[in-house]
Amino acid sequence: MTASDGGRGTVGEGRAAARERWRTFGAPALAAVTVAALCLGVLLGWLAFGAGRPGEDSAEAGFARDMSEHHAQAVQMSQLVMQRTEDEDVRRLAVDIDNNQNFERGMMAGWLAQWDLPRARPGERMDWMAGHGDGHDVTDLPAGVPMPGMASPSEIEELTRARGREAEVLYLQLMTTHHIAGVEMAQAALDLASDEDVRAAAQRMVDAQAGEVALMARMLAERDAEPREDVSAWLAGAEGGAAEQDGGGDGATEDPDHGGDH
Repeated sequence: MTASDGGRGTVGEGRAAARERWRTFGAPALAAVTVAALCLGVLLGWLAFGAGRPGEDSAEAGFARDMSEHHAQAVQMSQLVMQRTEDEDVRRLAVDIDNNQNFERGMMAGWLAQWDLPRARPGERMDWMAGHGDGHDVTDLPAGVPMPGMASPSEIEELTRARGREAEVLYLQLMTTHHIAGVEMAQAALDLASDEDVRAAAQRMVDAQAGEVALMARMLAERDAEPREDVSAWLAGAEGGAAEQDGGGDGATEDPDHGGDH
C-alpha cells in the first residue's frame, strides 16, 4: 500500500465514522429538535388564536353584540333628523354619528367573524355586564326599550313626525340619553375585556361620545332647551374625565368637524 493509499483509507474511515456518529446521535437529535419546534409552533398558534380568542360568553363578544344593536338605533335617529331639519350644525353632527357608528358596527361584526362567533347573542342583552356597576337590569326598562339609553318606539315615532326645531331638540335630547348609556357600556368593556383591540375601540367610544354629550348640551342651550339628564354632573363624574372641562359653555368640545360653529 502506498502512502497515498494509506491517506485515502484514513480519510474514508473518518467519513465512515462521521456518518456513523450522525446516525447514532445527530439524526435522532435533529428529529427531537424538529418535533419540539413543531410542538412549540402548535402551542404558540393555540395561544394566539385559540386560548386568546374571546369565547361565546366573553365580555368582548357581549360588548360587540350589544353595542352593535345600540349603534343601530343611533344611526336610525341620525338618518331621521337629517331628513327633518335644514340646520347645518345638527345635520353635520347627525352625519358624523351616522358615519362613525356605522363604521364601528362593521368593525364589531368583523371581530365576531374573526372569533368564529355568531352575531346572535346566546342569552339576554347585557348579561356580560353582570356585577359591573348598577342600573344594567334590562327587566326594569319601559316596554319596547331593549337596552338602557335607547329610545322607545313612541319616541322614534315622535321624531319621525317632528320637523325643524322640534326635530332638532328631540334628536339632541334622545341622542344625549343614548350616548350616556353607550359610554357606560363602553366603560364596562374597558373594565371587563382583555382583548386590546376591543379595549382600544371602547376607549375611543368613551372619549368621542362623552365629547358629543357636552356638545349636544351646548346645542340644546342654543335652542332654549335642556337635556333630560344633568349632563354637567354626569361629565364631572365620568371616567376618563377629559370631557369634564367641556361641560361649561365656553369649554365645549373642539372637534375638527364641529369646531366652534355650534
